[in-house]
Amino acid sequence: MKKFLSLLLLCHVASPVKHSLKFFATGSSGSPKVPEFVGFALVDELLIGYCNTDKKIAEPKQDWMRKLLENEPQQWEWYTRECTDNVPFLFKASIDHLKQRFNQSEGVHIFQRMYGCEWDDETGNVHGYDQYGYNGEDFISLDLKTLTWIAPQPQAVITKQRWDAEEVRLKFSKYYLTQILPQWLKMYVDYGKSSLLRKDLPSVSLLQKTPSSPVSCHATGFYPEAAMMFWRKDGEELHEDVELGEILPNHDGSFQMSVDLDLSSVKPEDWTRYECVFHLSGVKDDIVTRLDKAVIRTNRVKTRDLITSITAAAVVLVLFFITATGFIIYKRKKAKCPPSAPDSSSELSEKLNPSVSDQLVKQ
Repeated sequence: MKKFLSLLLLCHVASPVKHSLKFFATGSSGSPKVPEFVGFALVDELLIGYCNTDKKIAEPKQDWMRKLLENEPQQWEWYTRECTDNVPFLFKASIDHLKQRFNQSEGVHIFQRMYGCEWDDETGNVHGYDQYGYNGEDFISLDLKTLTWIAPQPQAVITKQRWDAEEVRLKFSKYYLTQILPQWLKMYVDYGKSSLLRKDLPSVSLLQKTPSSPVSCHATGFYPEAAMMFWRKDGEELHEDVELGEILPNHDGSFQMSVDLDLSSVKPEDWTRYECVFHLSGVKDDIVTRLDKAVIRTNRVKTRDLITSITAAAVVLVLFFITATGFIIYKRKKAKCPPSAPDSSSELSEKLNPSVSDQLVKQ
């Protein structure tokens, strides 16, 4: 993955805008705390729908998706049917069948399916996929080029042979993944274009763990995913002593990435010749951050600050011991002295003048 991103970096060509529609379905058995079935639908890695066997209803997770389902009742019917009837039943039967094939009985078992499509809105190219997993390992996947199933495990060979023989099903799967789902995806992108087609620039920071560690140029909060980062020196891109990280999703649907620069052989006076560049596809101006030691953020404690903290802590500790010692001496002296006379006139008057209730009792 990193080599591929490095090639993109060398070419200095921004990635084309690609959109994706993904469906994740997970069935489980042997765990009462986990729903027997959970389903997710994502567009461009953004959660648009969710369902499980506990709620027995498909829930749209975006306002534009809710509007789409209201305007497209057949879509709502499909999601409801898949989430509450068809898929949960099939997944439960599949787990029972696979437990026998793998000679398993007790314990937690997971059966998963991930399928969907990718669409390049610039070239029009479409790519579909359909794959299954069992207990965290690949079980079987569809090769659309050869229209055959790939079985990475011996236990999946029987399934492969049976599914390869179902020509009608294979042709429908290809049509579904390369025709129907891309049409849905285009419709989803049109409904959600206010958020899916937005251009959000990131905040960029320079980070460093220790004085000898590489300096990391970190960008977070950008959207869409089509972005690139690189270091350059005197205006020219650097390819040595540079490590490009992967693009990762944030919890809010945006993305983050970083690129590290090894400065072990760079003189301090040459730091200003380096700068980090962030480029977002579709945005004309890049974000350029010049390498400056004064703006680098780090978790390490400076020596001067550490000495100040230690000195302050020592002073507080000494004051505590002085106060505690004085209090102990005071308590010992007080224990040896006789009780002092009451200094309150009210206390004395109470002893000389009994209360009204005392007088009533004596009467």
